[in-house]
Amino acid sequence: MTLQIWVNEQIDPSGLIYSCIACCDQDQAKDCHDSFTSNLTPEQKASGWIARLRIVDSWEDVPVNSLKLD
Repeated sequence: MTLQIWVNEQIDPSGLIYSCIACCDQDQAKDCHDSFTSNLTPEQKASGWIARLRIVDSWEDVPVNSLKLD
């Protein structure tokens, strides 16, 4: 079985990661993504902020400054 790490990111219009949380629990990751998405204001969305959920196979592929949950 391959390890799946769910990475949630809020990214600003310039492409910088504003916040990032990584975990191995799919349900927890989806809840976090919903929270990241709903916390973006209409102004942030209009200016290009995004909430992204992605899957990686190694902790080495998770941004260094992320909060890592087990």
